[in-house]
Amino acid sequence: MKRYRNQSITLAALTTLVASTAIAAEPPSKQVPSFTPVSPNFKADPNLANINQADYILGPGDVLQLSMYGQDDLFGKTSYSVLVDGTVSLPFIGRVFVWGKTVRDVEANITQLYKRYFKRPYVTIVLSRPRQLTLAVSGEVVKPGTYPFAGTENIPTVSQLLKLSGGITPSADLRNIQVRRSSFYKPEKYETISLNLMKLIRDGDISQDIRLRDGDIVVVKAAAQPSLEDFAAAVNSSFASDNTQPLKIAVIGEVFRPGPYTVQAGNAVIREAGTQGAPTNSNSKNLPTVSQAIQIAGGIKPEADVRKIQVRRVSRAGTEQLLSVDLWKLLVEGDIRQDIPLQEGDTVLIAKTTVPLTREEQQFLANATLSPATIDVNVVGEVNRPGTVKIKPNTPLNTAVLAAGGFNNQRANKSAVKLLRLNPDGTVSERKIKISFNEPVNEEKNPALRNNDVVIVSRSGLASFSDSASAIFSPITGSVGIIQSLLFGF
Repeated sequence: MKRYRNQSITLAALTTLVASTAIAAEPPSKQVPSFTPVSPNFKADPNLANINQADYILGPGDVLQLSMYGQDDLFGKTSYSVLVDGTVSLPFIGRVFVWGKTVRDVEANITQLYKRYFKRPYVTIVLSRPRQLTLAVSGEVVKPGTYPFAGTENIPTVSQLLKLSGGITPSADLRNIQVRRSSFYKPEKYETISLNLMKLIRDGDISQDIRLRDGDIVVVKAAAQPSLEDFAAAVNSSFASDNTQPLKIAVIGEVFRPGPYTVQAGNAVIREAGTQGAPTNSNSKNLPTVSQAIQIAGGIKPEADVRKIQVRRVSRAGTEQLLSVDLWKLLVEGDIRQDIPLQEGDTVLIAKTTVPLTREEQQFLANATLSPATIDVNVVGEVNRPGTVKIKPNTPLNTAVLAAGGFNNQRANKSAVKLLRLNPDGTVSERKIKISFNEPVNEEKNPALRNNDVVIVSRSGLASFSDSASAIFSPITGSVGIIQSLLFGF
């Protein structure tokens, strides 16, 4: 009887042990790892409604709350932090790697792990406090650097981050945007994702505008050979630079006032040659362009080659770009693409033309907005109103004489005049020109004038003789007058 009683006790003990193991069997103490709980008084962020919890990708710093159906005491009200190694420590199962996985995937994984200890477990995870996310952007943007985001904010796409960084510069290569994404398992290794944002701009291909992840680095390189089409598309995009700050540039070559300038967007009016253009619209949010820089620098000289203007640009990486611009196409064909936007540090070079311009081309450029409204020509000598006259660029010699009131009919030598011109090398050239008011513009008898030319109208032979005679006889006349005053008292 005693033997049967001992067998009954042993069987009951085994039954109890198996039942307890099926429900909440705890492994030996050496298998129970420590875990990192958060204060039970922790309150969830009220802005978590902005996050898609199931698809949220976990990482170090996230705080989680777990629960298992029918086992309220297993996790209790304790919250668990994702550690720096990407793991979370849980009762019984120990450390579980969650870095780089979605909440949905981690729920499934933990549920599977707890099947060893529970029948049909069902684990749910709630993100109670998201970590701070950090993104970075480098290269051809206005404000490169790192950008932190609260976990409750939606992580931006590539184009949104470019906009947040102040927008792209004009030399950005939108056909080769790179996203460097670190591996969750080996953070020192990067996966490079290449994107073509020109497809987004032109074709609406939103697959090129991917949503970023924590730790992503967006690299915007400078275009090796930028095209005018890309320039036009980029500056009109939603992530283009909205820069209202002045730019420091330089304009050299065949302009009236070469040198460094601080420019803002907006056209400039060049009232007189040799003076700086006056901006007409400083409230524009577009970047300054090549034509605006030329206007600010006083406008082009008559021998400027507007077909081969160059823009020298240094990228943020230190490489130099040389961009060619044909403003003749802008003036004649209305090709606005030629008037490319400038950026900080650009140098605009206007060379002297190697092919002489036709009279029609000279006159066309003189009337364009790239030229000053007037030039100064000094007309001196035997004219009715000697002095400086303001005339349009490329005005012919005879018109300048008429602007000074025309010849003094009693004293002027009407057969020829002298033209003095200051050359770029500092020398002065002198020409004697047989003037004719019936001649069209030509280099021989009626040349087009340039700024600061001097026209000298000499005296006629009769006027010279009269002036000489006056100089000779004026002392005698003066002496006679003195004698008369002494003798007769008047």
